[in-house]
Amino acid sequence: MSMNETGSGEGVEVIANEPYDNEKGKGHRVPSWIAAFLPKGAFEMHEEAWNAYPHCLTVMTSPFIGSIFKVVTETMHVGDRGDTENALNLDAKVLGQRVIDDIDVTNDKEIGAYKESEDPKLYKSAKTGRGPLTAEDWRKTCDPCMTCYKLVTVEFSWWGFQTAMERYIQSMMRGMFALFHRQLFCDTDGWYGMTIEELRAMEDETAKKLIDKRNQELASKTEFN
Repeated sequence: MSMNETGSGEGVEVIANEPYDNEKGKGHRVPSWIAAFLPKGAFEMHEEAWNAYPHCLTVMTSPFIGSIFKVVTETMHVGDRGDTENALNLDAKVLGQRVIDDIDVTNDKEIGAYKESEDPKLYKSAKTGRGPLTAEDWRKTCDPCMTCYKLVTVEFSWWGFQTAMERYIQSMMRGMFALFHRQLFCDTDGWYGMTIEELRAMEDETAKKLIDKRNQELASKTEFN
């Protein structure tokens, strides 16, 4: 996913990748209507992620914008079929504000650019035999089945932009979730059976590739200019 979000000299750079905490990265992507009002430095986003499967917490902030901007994503993975009412144990106040948005990874309309290699309706895992997810009621019949419950809280306290920006961020996050989980399923044979040490090595290699890709594209832009 990070490789897909990196291009034209921008995207994701992994600052540190350590067990459980202090997983930091930075990148940017904002709509043009707000980019016109901000200097280049404002596009840098810092992300901290605490991954303690099955629970994960991600906090995204902006050094330029400061305390008025924050995106918090809390995740809980549950071995069910999407029928757990309160997987994240939210209190009554948050439950009253919560809007449930169902994402179907087999629905091509959930994403932007379609790729055949990332279509769960076409993929079959050689290692596990899982897929393709072609049945209309696949979520009721596939085995095993897991639901990834996410609570996304967006804060953007900037008068005149708050409502539009918060809606934009929610929409962007939704698209990212749909794409990421399509890719994750269609790469089952790439990660299934890996040890934690092998996963960390793969993450380190991805971090190096991200830096190389950004540097190469920055160099190309400089030469062109």
